[in-house]
Amino acid sequence: MNIVIAGDGEVGFFLAKLLTKNNHSITVVDPNEDLLKMLESEADLLAITGDSTSLSVLKNANVSKADLLISVLHEEKTNILTCILGKKIGAKRTIARVNSVEYLNERNVAMFRDLGIDEVVTPEIIAAEEIVALLDQSAATEVHDFGNGKLRLLLFRLTKEAPVTGMTLAEVAQKYPDLNFRAVAIHRRGKTIIPAANDKFLPNDLAYVLSNKPDDTDLLLELSGKSGYTVKNVMIIGAGRIGRKTARDLQNEKNVKLIDIDKQRCEEAAVELANTLVINGDAHNVQLLEDEGIMEMDAIISVTQDSGINMFSCLLAKKYGVKKVIPLIDNIDYIDIAQNIGIDTSINKKLITAGYIARFTMNSEVASVTFLSGIDADVLEFVVKKGAPITKRPLKKIKMPEGAIIGGFIRGEKAFIAIGDTNFLEDDTVVVLSLPHAVDKVEKLF
Repeated sequence: MNIVIAGDGEVGFFLAKLLTKNNHSITVVDPNEDLLKMLESEADLLAITGDSTSLSVLKNANVSKADLLISVLHEEKTNILTCILGKKIGAKRTIARVNSVEYLNERNVAMFRDLGIDEVVTPEIIAAEEIVALLDQSAATEVHDFGNGKLRLLLFRLTKEAPVTGMTLAEVAQKYPDLNFRAVAIHRRGKTIIPAANDKFLPNDLAYVLSNKPDDTDLLLELSGKSGYTVKNVMIIGAGRIGRKTARDLQNEKNVKLIDIDKQRCEEAAVELANTLVINGDAHNVQLLEDEGIMEMDAIISVTQDSGINMFSCLLAKKYGVKKVIPLIDNIDYIDIAQNIGIDTSINKKLITAGYIARFTMNSEVASVTFLSGIDADVLEFVVKKGAPITKRPLKKIKMPEGAIIGGFIRGEKAFIAIGDTNFLEDDTVVVLSLPHAVDKVEKLF
């Protein structure tokens, strides 16, 4: 696929590096020549310095022959104009990153399509929705929903006291025959394992588990050595788009405090958030956090533009005994570091944006792609096509690519955990966890 990416920093570069690995032909347009030179040295792609709203720059990038034009600059007006011009020039499909909530209502999305923008992505809103889901499943490190919530992928760190510690997957299945979930990955000492029946669970493993009964996870919590708890008091540090959207989603059900160092942002947030206590202050100030009751908080969410502040705030919160901490970490390399120092849960906008966009670069019909934080694995929702190889025989007789596992599927309104005797049908939605090298082979099955 010929893909043109217009960007002005890390999101565009991350997408470019990701998509070059999948044998796409990538052209990147960016105003920063020095950054482009660095990107060219790291990935096999064509880099063009310039303004993506310039017709001459777009023509130089050969947008007229692009299968996909992606515009993910920080300035949403630039993204909108880039996609409108690109579509007029000849790009087959366009995706624009936007930040304003008003753009996402059904009427405005339809208007964008009429103008030539096929899809819009808003990382900040998706991030806020992920945070809310994590607070609903308080004991989980990560939560990802598939099929409108019919299947849920949860991540738990196994404690030494977890009943499954030292047991193989086969032993767990034999001891708990009525399990409504399946382990699809184990992350151990920096390595991702697609588990087989004889693989054992060990203390401190990060276990990814797919459940078809998302509201019934008591046994799952017990097996991981965790206990659920109710999140009632929440402190959010950072009154940017993510912080305000999260507060807006939570304020009618929880006690929410929102802290930001910028006075103007606080004033705007106070007008917007009637049921949130907005505080103008510096999150570096330990005395301020103590005065605002950090010790009484059930969850701390730090979503400033500085990953260092976010990690510091969350580490401090853990010192004070806060059970749930969620920092926004923009540098993907920091996620593994955060996990090693005790911050298991984090949010990353690059992964969110890339996951939304990646499904449009695949030949199969893919409902969603999720890039997991801190591990080298993707979760994909494939829609089974008529006559696809996956429909020809039961799952136990399908030769799955090494590094991939089918966790569950949705048929009509019901969700199921996949077992050896499962026969997939046309229009089933199948959830697959795959290491990156196996994605192309998995795609061919559907």
